[in-house]
Amino acid sequence: MVENKSIYFKHKGKKITLDVETLGFFGKVFGLMFMPRENANALLFDFKKPTRVRIHSFFVFFPFVAVWLDDKNKIVQIKKVMPFISSIRCKKNFYKLIEIPFNTKYDGKIKLLYP
Repeated sequence: MVENKSIYFKHKGKKITLDVETLGFFGKVFGLMFMPRENANALLFDFKKPTRVRIHSFFVFFPFVAVWLDDKNKIVQIKKVMPFISSIRCKKNFYKLIEIPFNTKYDGKIKLLYP
């Protein structure tokens, strides 16, 4: 089940608001895989307890920014992820992961996060 919502967090003193799609179990399995770049939306992976689960970018044909957040929406780590990487891991525990595709819809947000 996909649900749209807004999430707020700060980066370098600036408050960033991002509209995201929250993901159910199957959404978490597929993430941005097989999505066309311009149609892809930012995705929120919300975990009930702290985790260090790895992600990959197999079958994601465009780069995206991964933003890992703690339980208070404080940024734990930000990373640009290129296509077809087998294992990407956050260095610390996190509660949420946002995948933001490099497309025209998110160009301004990405420039704030990853200049």
